Amino acid sequence: MPYPPHDAMTAADVEPYLLVADDDAPTRCFLGDAFRQFGARVVFAASGSEAVALARNETFDLLVLDCRMPGGGAVDILNRLRNDPQANSGCRPAVASSAELDTQAQQALLATGFHAVLLKPCTLADLRGVLGLAAVGLRSVPVLDDGQALHTSGTPAVVQALRGLLRQELLTINQELDELASDPKDLEARLHKLRSSCGFCGATSLSEHIVSLQQHLKLDHRGAMLPLVDFRRSMQETIEALPLA
Repeated sequence: MPYPPHDAMTAADVEPYLLVADDDAPTRCFLGDAFRQFGARVVFAASGSEAVALARNETFDLLVLDCRMPGGGAVDILNRLRNDPQANSGCRPAVASSAELDTQAQQALLATGFHAVLLKPCTLADLRGVLGLAAVGLRSVPVLDDGQALHTSGTPAVVQALRGLLRQELLTINQELDELASDPKDLEARLHKLRSSCGFCGATSLSEHIVSLQQHLKLDHRGAMLPLVDFRRSMQETIEALPLA
């Protein structure tokens, strides 16, 4: 399956922090070495219970979970984390990995909430693409960055005017989002334009969430789009922070 290009992560200044859960030691070694080669920090789990414990206590940028492990496979791990409001990685992007999955099983995993399915044996190119799903850059980004906006747009008056227009644009998208989500091509087109507007206005947090959602759309599947939940939240925070037109 296609993956987003690795250079899509250039907006983040921190190295991705990954949890790799697999009960096969050689697989853990290969995945860990590959992800580290691409600049990531990696923590390992050899069982489902160990993965859940780590993901509850740590905030990872991406979870790579094997479908069959002692103590629970990928689906069980994801469900337990999603249903635990105290889990620090409960809303992080997750990838299911397996050596034996037909098309129907892959679609079922996507519908469960996984961002992608990694078929083993995999290549370095596959892992490079998977790393593009990491939710880096989303944890400490301000809603509005006045310095960036002034650097891009020039004067406070221009920034103020552009932010008023952006607020109106976001209110419209917020009303149309459910309909847009049913058509990935239309959604991608709107996101492309919105990302440009965010750059002029210093809407850094929303811009990062747009990148995350764009990366997911590039996977070209109809799985559950978990980044859309984060996008809605970030969009509402941005609307509240922007001045009235």
